[in-house]
Amino acid sequence: MSFKFQNVDFLHLDSSFSEDELLVRRTAREFVEDNLIPIIEDCFREGRFPRELVPMMGELGFYGASLEGYGCAGMSNVEYGLVMQELERGDSGLRSFVSVQSALVMYPIYTFGSDEQKSAWLPALASGEKLGCFGLTEPGFGSNPGGMTTTARKSADEYILNGEKMWITSGSIADVAIIWAKVANEDNNKEGSADNTVRGFLVETDRPGFSAHEIHGKWSLRASITSGLTLQEVHIPAANLLPGTSGLKSPLMCLNQARYGISWGAIGAAMSCYDTALQYAKVRKQFHEQPIASHQLIQEKLVWMVSEISKAQLLSLHVGRLKDSGRAGHEHISLAKRNNVWMALETARMARDILGANGISDDYPIMRHMMNLESVKTYEGTHDIHALILGQHITGIAAY
Repeated sequence: MSFKFQNVDFLHLDSSFSEDELLVRRTAREFVEDNLIPIIEDCFREGRFPRELVPMMGELGFYGASLEGYGCAGMSNVEYGLVMQELERGDSGLRSFVSVQSALVMYPIYTFGSDEQKSAWLPALASGEKLGCFGLTEPGFGSNPGGMTTTARKSADEYILNGEKMWITSGSIADVAIIWAKVANEDNNKEGSADNTVRGFLVETDRPGFSAHEIHGKWSLRASITSGLTLQEVHIPAANLLPGTSGLKSPLMCLNQARYGISWGAIGAAMSCYDTALQYAKVRKQFHEQPIASHQLIQEKLVWMVSEISKAQLLSLHVGRLKDSGRAGHEHISLAKRNNVWMALETARMARDILGANGISDDYPIMRHMMNLESVKTYEGTHDIHALILGQHITGIAAY
């Protein structure tokens, strides 16, 4: 049994969106319904990334959507958020791919790159002609990126990179990798802190010494490519250094962009689970041939889901408006990412419960969303790490 998605808008939030915002959402929603929904269960089952959708999303302006110029759509942050919502309503893996291309590859080039780097890479990345990945996490360092062991040493007019990166979305299909590494004896290491030596580099993936291997055996994000990267004496021109990068604050700025999109994407996954559970409860009959939607326990679950989705919608919309007016802080984005992903995962679990045994079948999207959201809860700052970020903000004391 399959259900046609119905909009989830308990608080009539559509009246808060502009015509342009509604048009962007409608465009993204139609793309997902027409192109992703029909194939996503097969992709997930086969562990296949639907690469055939890459150029279509480029034509629709999904990559680097909130950037200006260089072939980018120049959307507002709210419009970009609505695109992320609809993509993740389809599948977290596709939203992850677009998030990486946009927030973790195009954004750092746009923000920290030279004019030459921007002109060379951004138009091709915006169209999907070129793909990128973001190399920060390492096998031994996830939540503590400052402990990275990847190094870049200067030699004449080039840098030589060595190290490993892990859990890298799109790593084995990327044309360029944004690699974060520690540079010895950098002038910006004025206070002697190792964090001050972290710089970003554009590394073309066809360079000798660069290799990527796809990570198999995942029970989550199976429709997304996840890779490990190895750099062994990789020589790149000094011009490949992203000149505006300076310390860990640079990659954390990129992660902040991605986390914002995740806060919207998680709403999409939750909407899919709730809508499926609601429609199922109205037609599934148990006990005296009554639909299970007539039972108090089922109604309580549905009310919890729509209540939490509505609060998450308000949260992301408000943070998006703050972002568009230049007033959003990283703490606001941490709050939205932490709350909304938690909400979405609990919604998926509750929806699975309503569907009973059918909830684990790929005739319905719920179990797929649930498994995906376990990864979304972990990456771009775990649930607990965001609690510590927020704790530091409200107390002024770092607990990590």
